Amino acid sequence: MFLAKALLEGADRGLGEALGGLLGGGGQRAGGGRGGNIGGIVGGIVNFISEAAAAQYTPEPPPTQQHFTNVEANESEEVKRFRRQFVQLAGPDMEVGATDLMNILNKVIAKHTDLKTDGFSLDTCRSIVSAMDSDTTGKLGFEEFKYLWNNIRKWQCVYKQYDSNHSGSLESSQLRGAIQAAGFQLNEQLYQMIIRRYADEDGSMDFNNFISCLVRLDAMFRAFKSLDRDADGLIQVSIQEWLQLTMYS
Repeated sequence: MFLAKALLEGADRGLGEALGGLLGGGGQRAGGGRGGNIGGIVGGIVNFISEAAAAQYTPEPPPTQQHFTNVEANESEEVKRFRRQFVQLAGPDMEVGATDLMNILNKVIAKHTDLKTDGFSLDTCRSIVSAMDSDTTGKLGFEEFKYLWNNIRKWQCVYKQYDSNHSGSLESSQLRGAIQAAGFQLNEQLYQMIIRRYADEDGSMDFNNFISCLVRLDAMFRAFKSLDRDADGLIQVSIQEWLQLTMYS
């Protein structure tokens, strides 16, 4: 499981404690209501990733299809801590919606001027939620949010590593390596399509577009693998399956 092990070599804090620091302002348990928790987010993803750790990052290929099930009985202590912090974020329905996700991500990146970004818009966060929403509830449950959070941490690490000139964004010459380091091997046609869809006119890509791009890639890889039952690299879908796959992602 992504939370059951340290994502960064030499890290001395788990993700549960890391999220606790975001919610509570430095490791103390957050208090108050749901709005206070989100409003109290300090630090950010970048704080957990040093330059040295970024250089040690070993990318992994896109994950196989995940089956998000209730496995609380077998969870590690780290996962249990993360679950407790998630409860404070999610509220009574135990799910995080697009507006909640937008508030979380924007409060994180607002603390770090070294990342070039226009911020995560509500529409972008709706796209992220739909891409990660395996049970089509319109929100992210615990397993879905945990999966997304870990991916953002890894991909932010890649972003900083490949921003070699510290411009805050990835230039076109840096993008291909960054996408490959994130675990995605694409042909030239797909790479150019991504540039046209997610990059600025000069071919550079800011942080929010980089994350949005990789979330979509990850979702499409997982969707394809779930349909490719005989693992021959080919799938056959009906028009309804195609519309469901492409319209809600």
